[in-house]
Amino acid sequence: MALRTDGALIPNIFRAYVYPIDEKRRVYETTATPPSIRTPARIAPLMGQSGKIAIIGTVGVPARYGGFETLAEELVRAAAKAGKAHRLTVWCSAPQTAQPHPATYLGAALRYLPLRANGAQSIPYDALSLLQAARSGHQAALLLGVSGALALPALRAAFPMRIVTNIDGLEWQRAKWGGVARRVLQRSEVAAARWSHHLVADNPEIARHIRDRYGRDPVEIPYGFEDTAPQPPIAIADLALPPRYALAMARAEPENNLALILALFASDPSLPPLVVLSNWADTRHGQALAARYRAHPKLHLCAAEYDPAKLAAIRAGAMCYIHGHAAGGTNPALVTMMGARLPIAAWDCSYNRATTEGQATFFNSAEGLRACLYAFDETAFGAAMADKLHAIAARRYRWADVTDAYFRLLGL
Repeated sequence: MALRTDGALIPNIFRAYVYPIDEKRRVYETTATPPSIRTPARIAPLMGQSGKIAIIGTVGVPARYGGFETLAEELVRAAAKAGKAHRLTVWCSAPQTAQPHPATYLGAALRYLPLRANGAQSIPYDALSLLQAARSGHQAALLLGVSGALALPALRAAFPMRIVTNIDGLEWQRAKWGGVARRVLQRSEVAAARWSHHLVADNPEIARHIRDRYGRDPVEIPYGFEDTAPQPPIAIADLALPPRYALAMARAEPENNLALILALFASDPSLPPLVVLSNWADTRHGQALAARYRAHPKLHLCAAEYDPAKLAAIRAGAMCYIHGHAAGGTNPALVTMMGARLPIAAWDCSYNRATTEGQATFFNSAEGLRACLYAFDETAFGAAMADKLHAIAARRYRWADVTDAYFRLLGL
């Protein structure tokens, strides 16, 4: 049995290569913060080579979806700046990227598949991308997420391509997955841990999970933010936002706690207006929230925005940022808001505490969030927090450091 060229996975091939994991074992226990980029001494990066590098597991570039897409774009930009973008190939989802589909982006080659990069189709999407990369002679592949990892045993047996996997934020723990999908993702994580040449963790807690569960020492590489000079004002009058507001940004998934955040602001007239950027129409959860709260006069439910200038203008009106993500490791939106010098109320989990070094305020209930927001009324408290968080971001989350670390590992 084998991996078919149309991307279909033959499940029996993988049964000899995966083993069960303990679903009851806890991973949220400590908030220790080791250095932001940590490479085990035994890692032997592919230095001095000139082969092609594949970036797999994203919707594509330019970034218009989430953190992995932003990472892929930053890698391409850094490679272009160094005159090496021609060595990169980014696999893209044809249904999720705008037509016409360009063949290159900033010098990097783009390959398209007729599958979606997320949901159930992510498994054949990633697996087929890996197969195409291996068959076309790529020296190494950066696999972002574990969806395609069940294909790794067959690929390792047939091709010399080095596999570097960022296992993301323990995807199988997300509330949106049902039982079957969760078990597939658990086994995919196991396959990634066993069959990748190197593992990348974007958060100290993810690194700890990998060491404790799989006995492997990952490379710790976080996300970055762009600490640039303020941009010229750009018109966002079409959004009809109030002068000042609390801001939240998240995909409309249950684990991001938008339901709790919206319900609190809708029910408490003492709180400021709330602006939420999300992909409301893309999920049933988002559609239900939008139908319930879109008409509320104090709630401004805006579509996800990817234009940097518009995002900067939206951030400029924010008095604080609310981060409801309960899963996912180091979240790019959280890092960006730290860099934007905003006081932050974050969901109380070990990932967020590690990312912020415990310097944000934290909540795990509506009452807890209300207490955080009342604390921001003290101007000196909020300003001091914002300065501390910005200093952490400037020290730990620089894109130049992030891209350099990936390039050392991949041999670019």
